[in-house]
Amino acid sequence: MTVSDWLTVLTTTDAQEKAEALARGAVEARVAACAQISGPVTSVYRWKGGIETAQEWQVLFKTTGTRYAELEAHLRAAHDYDTPEIIATPVVRGSAAYLEWLEKETAG
Repeated sequence: MTVSDWLTVLTTTDAQEKAEALARGAVEARVAACAQISGPVTSVYRWKGGIETAQEWQVLFKTTGTRYAELEAHLRAAHDYDTPEIIATPVVRGSAAYLEWLEKETAG
C-alpha cells in the first residue's frame, strides 16, 4: 500500500448515542478498523440561509482508501442528517504495526 491508502474520516451527529451507533456499525461492517468519539463540541455553520449553533459529537474513523466508498455509503445510509459531514484526510505517516492492523481489520 502507499501512504494515501490510509484515511481518517470525520463525521458529526447530534447525540452521543447516534455517534456510538455510527461507530459500532462501521466497525462491525469492517469498513473502519476503529472509531473514536469526542464531544460534545460546538458547531457553528450556515444552514438554509441562517447561522446555526449546535452541540455535536465527532466520530473519527480509521480506514483504508479501498474501503472509503463503502464507509461513505454506510454513513450516508445510517446517518439522519440531510447532508452529513463526511470528510476524509490521508494519513501520511503512521506506525507500521498500526497500519498493518488497520489493513487487517478492514480486509473483511
